[in-house]
Amino acid sequence: MDEELIESLWVRIKRRAEAGDVIVAVCYKPPDKEDQADEVLYTQVVGATSCSQTLILMGDFNHPDTCVRDNTAGHKQSRRFLEGIDGNFLLQVTEKPIRRGAILDLVLTNKEGLVGNVKLKGSLGCSDYEMVDP
Repeated sequence: MDEELIESLWVRIKRRAEAGDVIVAVCYKPPDKEDQADEVLYTQVVGATSCSQTLILMGDFNHPDTCVRDNTAGHKQSRRFLEGIDGNFLLQVTEKPIRRGAILDLVLTNKEGLVGNVKLKGSLGCSDYEMVDP
């Protein structure tokens, strides 16, 4: 698989053995990249969840027709994205639109209560995105 289809940074935070490691990932999937880019992301998520107890995944996945909370999507590719989230037991933390009325940017985790009280802090410079303050 071509891992250059998405931009991502994966960081493992080592903790005591009994606490388990935390993997924090920031991803961007360009809107013109379709099925192959999603497959790269799914493979990375499966790899991360198999070697860490805790995952925080955030970024712009460019699925504007997707509602993770309601588990609904308008297109086949977006439904596959939801299946990947469900299959890895990821929970959505962001609840409000971050860009032009769409929840394009997501904060997902496999540990309920790990990330909470996410707030939007206005845009940075000329950006049409809202800053997220976890």
